[in-house]
Amino acid sequence: MKTIDELLSEGVAGKRVFVRADLNVPLDGTTITDDGRIRAVLPTVKALAEAGARVVVASHLGRPKGAPDPAFSLAPAAARLGELLGTDVSFATDTVGDSAQGVVAGLADGQVAVVENLRFNAGETSKDDAERAAFADRLAALADVYVGDGFGAVHRKHASVYDLPARLPHYAGHLIATEVGVLKKLTDDVQRPYVVALGGAKVSDKLAVIDQLLGKADRLLIGGGMAYTFLKAKGYEVGISLLQEDQIPVVTEYLERAEKSGVEIVLPVDVLVASEFPDLRTKAPAHPTTVAADAIPADQEGLDIGPETRKLYASKLADAATVFWNGPMGVFEHPDYAEGTKAVAQALVDSKGFTVVGGGDSAAAVRTLGFDETAFGHISTGGGASLEYLEGKTLPGLAALED
Repeated sequence: MKTIDELLSEGVAGKRVFVRADLNVPLDGTTITDDGRIRAVLPTVKALAEAGARVVVASHLGRPKGAPDPAFSLAPAAARLGELLGTDVSFATDTVGDSAQGVVAGLADGQVAVVENLRFNAGETSKDDAERAAFADRLAALADVYVGDGFGAVHRKHASVYDLPARLPHYAGHLIATEVGVLKKLTDDVQRPYVVALGGAKVSDKLAVIDQLLGKADRLLIGGGMAYTFLKAKGYEVGISLLQEDQIPVVTEYLERAEKSGVEIVLPVDVLVASEFPDLRTKAPAHPTTVAADAIPADQEGLDIGPETRKLYASKLADAATVFWNGPMGVFEHPDYAEGTKAVAQALVDSKGFTVVGGGDSAAAVRTLGFDETAFGHISTGGGASLEYLEGKTLPGLAALED
């Protein structure tokens, strides 16, 4: 695929460049609680603006129902983008209508505009090819060139991600070029030992990537809510912990495959339990108890890995040449259940290997828990996209950028 460096060498002064970004930031009302995704697209937007392009930034935010919804407006993201760029950023109150057309027409060389949430238009996410194509045609009318830089959306077959690049000269932005380069290090040119830490709520979300990793990774460390399906598959009592009973046969098969192929699957040896889920709003003390992983009381719920597991996982990460981590080890949003996730993050910081934080909740945890982002080899902006790439799937947004 062609990259933004090639576009810049060809010259962009005076051209309208449509940048499909990922500004899908978490909001508390209109307050952005984590601007990481906005900062991730800055190198691309800055480079284009400094080269004299008229930059049109577009993104989705949340899951509106194909119609305008003020709760999902990109206005706060546009304002923050302007603050980070140190310049005024115009904002269109629609995506392809009169406001967008007027704002784009009013751009001078080197100026930047953001159009309203792409998903306020049903054509963006439609499964009907003709409806998506019609919306892509209207988006194409706003620009001369397309730059894909919304890595968090490249696994979606959406109009702005998949259909629009076919209508304009298209290039990969700095973020996508970086993300793809990192993922190739996890698939095509892996330095060993290769250790993968997987957490998060549902084991079903990770089955496909586990299936692929059983042939590539040396070690898999399992935590989070998904760990309890693994523990149940080994015959342990898991109490009222998160459990996907229907996935036990698949998990059992994976455990057997791992043993035969020499891949080490490491499960918690102790866990923090409580009789009820913690209050994440007030962060009231939860008073958890630590128990062995094979001794979870029937009326208790596992909510984080325990201190012995933290030490075990740190030791299993210590000699890694390559580490990929996706998914927290517990309910890290509550201080009483953050230590497991913190321990894995610290082990990555301490590692001498190439460390990748695979987006989503893992990236949020790194920031929430106060880690220096530069201490990691790479923090991905797309959890779902990263996982699907590692699963070996073709990602529509990347395929669309290929020539």
